[in-house]
Amino acid sequence: MERLNCARARQMDMVDYLATLGHHPVPKYSRHPNYWYISPLRNERTPSFKVNRKLNVWYDHGTGEGGNLIDFGIRYHRCTVTELLRILEGQIPWLSFHQPIPQGPQNPPGHSSSIAGEKKKDDFSQIVILAVRPLEDKALLSYLQSRNIPIRTAQKYCCEIDFTLYRKTHTVIGFKNNSGGYELRSRFFKGASAPKDITHIKSDTPQPGIHVLEGFTDFLSLLTLQNDGQVQTDYLVLNSLSFVNKSIELLKPYNDIFLFLDRNTAGIKATAALKAQLPQACDASILYKDYEDLNDYLNQKPAIRTQAENQPGKKRRPRL
Repeated sequence: MERLNCARARQMDMVDYLATLGHHPVPKYSRHPNYWYISPLRNERTPSFKVNRKLNVWYDHGTGEGGNLIDFGIRYHRCTVTELLRILEGQIPWLSFHQPIPQGPQNPPGHSSSIAGEKKKDDFSQIVILAVRPLEDKALLSYLQSRNIPIRTAQKYCCEIDFTLYRKTHTVIGFKNNSGGYELRSRFFKGASAPKDITHIKSDTPQPGIHVLEGFTDFLSLLTLQNDGQVQTDYLVLNSLSFVNKSIELLKPYNDIFLFLDRNTAGIKATAALKAQLPQACDASILYKDYEDLNDYLNQKPAIRTQAENQPGKKRRPRL
């Protein structure tokens, strides 16, 4: 297969690509060629992230940032351009390439509601779940092992999913959310099926504390660091930082809230936003302050475990 280059990647349709990630335009605000989203890059309530489908570019009015698909992809996946091209290479069979959009209306892929100024057409860019079963695929288990996630831990909380996209069937790891949708992952795919939502995992008995994480890989990494979840607590996996505001009411009843969000700009801002609303919240990311996220910390664990455990303790400190 011919290697994907930047010029070709920039031609991938932004609306289609966002749909594979579980992000869809808000019909109330969208009219061809401008599609408005709740920002996939940060926490907000009112859509301020715009994609101009005719030009195939995006602009986040909340941050003043914008660009093409590559500019978005390296921010969303938190990776280099080379790593992004490798991710997109695996998605070529599933993504359409941007062509000049005629002035006539078109339907936004991945969303069943019509947008003003558009007409209906067959929609093959929406992820459709075909089958859900126990996680056993060797390639998927190998991917998890490459992230240092024990197979037994992953099989307890994840499943194996077949889905269709652009008339092709694919198999990935699935992590279910509270609304019945799934986060979808493989070595070369990162997306979600609708509806996208948080995942609240409760202990068998009521718990005074909860651990909050950004994604399910972080969740599985934390369980691994805690010896397969032997710490008695509840967990909240946001699945997207756009659910930070939604999570506040759910978190308020807890006495202790430990925030294990990523150590990038978006994660740090989300941590600050939660702490501002929840005085009982504690920034637990200090335990991996020199690393990008919990999985990065886990991968480096043999070299840093002693150092992390010997840090000066605070009044409340989660166990890793």
